[in-house]
Amino acid sequence: MKLIIFGATGTVGRQVVEQALTQGHLVTAFARNPDRLEIEHPQLSRVRGDVMEFSVVKQAIEGQDAVVCVLGSGKKLTGTVRSRGTQQIVRAMEATGVRRLICQSTLGAGDSWGSLNFYWKYIMFGLILRNVFADHEKQEDYVRQSQLDWTIVRPGAFLDGERTGRYRHGFPGTDRSSQLKISRADIADFILKQLADNTYLHQAPSLSY
Repeated sequence: MKLIIFGATGTVGRQVVEQALTQGHLVTAFARNPDRLEIEHPQLSRVRGDVMEFSVVKQAIEGQDAVVCVLGSGKKLTGTVRSRGTQQIVRAMEATGVRRLICQSTLGAGDSWGSLNFYWKYIMFGLILRNVFADHEKQEDYVRQSQLDWTIVRPGAFLDGERTGRYRHGFPGTDRSSQLKISRADIADFILKQLADNTYLHQAPSLSY
């Protein structure tokens, strides 16, 4: 499959790139500085660009089979790169006819809020990461309002660690038994599994140990 990854040099993005290549996909890594992706592979190509530039995003998406969006907020916790960048990706996909989008958001967004504990509700997302959380909510709105074949993935807090393939997914927002954390490698594992599985088409599954 021809797959383009936005946010490819981020901590989750790198995992998605590596695992996608291992699985035999033709991967395009889109980033401001794709040289930061220290991976060499014959099926990997790089596109240097700003996700805010619609024409560049559109050209990169043209001819792809699927799009993975794992954009981060960068160093600024008050920015809107994630939501505004996703908006450009959605517009470009609709303009080019590429339909399959897997977009990483966060556990706690939308109807998964009830899965969070006091710390994540009122300290992290209530205070420290309030703007980041709001950006995720707006990001999800852009995806949901699209005409695409989308899946929004809502992982818990990122951990270092190996890909285990053993994690909980799709649990309801009333569930309070998850650990609220998962390795970046397992997030990438779940994201890539969505390429061949429509179980969560037009849904936003939560993801955690």
